[in-house]
Amino acid sequence: MQGYGMRDSLKNLLKQFSDFDEQELDYILSYFKPKSVSKNTILLQEGKISKEFYYIHTGGIRTFFIDKKGYEKTRYIMLDNYIGTTLSSFISQKPSFESIQALEDTDLLIINHQDFYRLIKEIDNWKSFYVKILELAYSYQNRKIESLVTLTAKQRYDQLLNETPVFLQRLSNKVLASYLDIREETLSRLKSK
Repeated sequence: MQGYGMRDSLKNLLKQFSDFDEQELDYILSYFKPKSVSKNTILLQEGKISKEFYYIHTGGIRTFFIDKKGYEKTRYIMLDNYIGTTLSSFISQKPSFESIQALEDTDLLIINHQDFYRLIKEIDNWKSFYVKILELAYSYQNRKIESLVTLTAKQRYDQLLNETPVFLQRLSNKVLASYLDIREETLSRLKSK
C-alpha cells in the first residue's frame, strides 16, 4: 500500500513539470523502484559514478563534499516530495566529487541512469521534464553561489529562515552549518539571537 501512495505523490509532482497523460505516467513509474534507507546511509560515495535519480517521498537526503581543509560542505538538501541526484556525475557518468547521504529514515523511488535516458528518447514530456530539472538546478546553483559571495553569515541564515524554515526544524546544526558554509559555533550564535 505504501508503494501506491509514493507513486501517486510522484505522479502529482511530475504533472507540475510537464503535460504528462496517465499512460505516460504509468509507463514512467514502471521504471521507478521503491527503496527505504535509514538515517546516515550513504547512497553514493564520493568517487563513485552516480547511477540513480531519486524521488524522496518522505525523509531527506543531501549532497555534500569535503573541502581541502577537511570540512563538510552540503550543496543540496532534498526533503519530502523533492527529486534530484548529483547531476554532474549522473549526466557525465564520471566519478562524483560529492556523496549522497540520508538525513533521516527515508522512503525513495529510484530510477537508474539507463532507464532515465531511455525515457528521454521515448517520451517528449520526459525530455521537457529533464530540461526543467536542468534549468532549476542551474538557477539554484547560481543563487547559492551568489549568496555565498554577496551575503554575510547572518544574511544567509536569515534567508534560510525566510525561504526554508523547515530546514531549521529537521536538520542537525552540523548539516545546517555546512549548508550555510559557516561554523557550527557561528550557527549557534545566530540561532540564539
